[in-house]
Amino acid sequence: MDDRALQDRAREVLKSQFGFSDYRGEQEQVVLAALRGQSSLVMMPTGMGKSLCYQLPSTLLKGTTLVISPLIALMQDQVNKAQQMDLRASFINSSLNSRQRQERLEKLKKGAYQLFYVTPERFRSSEFVEIITQVQVPLLAVDEAHCISQWGHDFRPDYSRLGGIRQQLGRPPTMALTATATAEVRQDILNQLDLSADSCMEFKAGVLRPNLYVEVLSLQSWEEKLTALVGLHHHQPGPMIVYFMLISTLEKTAQALRQIGVEVLVYHGQLPDSLRRRNQDRFIAGEGDLILATPAFGLGVDKPDVRSVVHMELPGSIEAYYQEIGRAGRDSQPARTTLLYDGDDISIPMDFIKWSHPDPGFVRALYNLLVGQKDKVRAEGADYLRTQMNFYNRRDFRVETALNQLDSLGVISWPHKDFRKIDVVADFPEEAFSEQGHRDHLLAQNKKLLKLVQLVQSQQCLKRQIYAYFDPETEFLDCGFCGVCGGWSSL
Repeated sequence: MDDRALQDRAREVLKSQFGFSDYRGEQEQVVLAALRGQSSLVMMPTGMGKSLCYQLPSTLLKGTTLVISPLIALMQDQVNKAQQMDLRASFINSSLNSRQRQERLEKLKKGAYQLFYVTPERFRSSEFVEIITQVQVPLLAVDEAHCISQWGHDFRPDYSRLGGIRQQLGRPPTMALTATATAEVRQDILNQLDLSADSCMEFKAGVLRPNLYVEVLSLQSWEEKLTALVGLHHHQPGPMIVYFMLISTLEKTAQALRQIGVEVLVYHGQLPDSLRRRNQDRFIAGEGDLILATPAFGLGVDKPDVRSVVHMELPGSIEAYYQEIGRAGRDSQPARTTLLYDGDDISIPMDFIKWSHPDPGFVRALYNLLVGQKDKVRAEGADYLRTQMNFYNRRDFRVETALNQLDSLGVISWPHKDFRKIDVVADFPEEAFSEQGHRDHLLAQNKKLLKLVQLVQSQQCLKRQIYAYFDPETEFLDCGFCGVCGGWSSL
């Protein structure tokens, strides 16, 4: 099929199956590249329709488009939406029982799916690898591709195995998608996936979000932030997301708001799954217009009319910050984003960086505990490990991070994160935990935090600085619509 025929056929499907009269941004060029069998690296702002870039080709390509997605929680939503558009879509993850997994594997083997979602961890299953390597995969889509780079803001060890996974699949055309990646991270994505810059098309669909008003308010305490939040909620009608790094501050703020009669929904990892899901669904359905959440909220949440996003605490990087404010105004209508900044807040992301990257000595000591005290670990779980590792700050989550690292490297077996079944199955991988590599990684993450601090303290156009951070090769003008340039009061 020639290019014109491909273009016409894709546009027919866009309208008949997806219900759109036209593409957004560079979606069409990305879709056509996939239909021609070309690999691509796609940087596209949140809300611009990255998923359509691989969903539409899956309806026209022969075989099963395989989608790598980082979070189990997102898959059900993504598959439900795909099925609503009559795509033959499914997923496999640890939330399914053995019978459900077996049924889906049998259908996958028979080529019943156009679109199939998995996490990278699924490739640890020899049964899955045996089946998927016999399935025709015309396109491998890597969602949240910045997770593959240790220089990115959200590195996930299992993503670092995707180069080898791509080899196992026979090096199919690959689409790597991200909303937030610097030039350095984009190059690392290509290197990790073994994609040549010459043969892989790069689409920088822009980081421009002209409808977002970005502002920073410098304050001196939590009490001042609470007063500012109440004012923003009062003067800015419509759905609002308020982000926190610390669950303790989130709960403290929720309690204070309820005491003055403000109804709030909350979303964080210490809530039961059912309550967390119910609060998310209520917010999406419009049954509450104010939700207090940790950063995990918003990934895959399809709510285009969020009118404001507030940060009560400092994120760890410009990437994380821009991804989170990008959840506002996805309907292209004006939306306000406000970071409430107290200089003392910097200690919070600094701690998160430290605890997200435990030093090699800590990981090795934890490994030795797992080997020497297996019965106690199985009986007492994380509490025993935390006690033995001698730390007392309840925000310190190095034990969980180190366990996940060892699990992703195949050093331990930890099915469903059940401590009763945890076991050491391999020697400690010294090469994966070098002191120099650890120092380099901490330095890179702290530099990212410094860039964000410089941004929030700046008196220059905020959006111009953000755009230049992601795309230094392009010359941007002052935006005319931020806390430095002004513009909100004229709406």
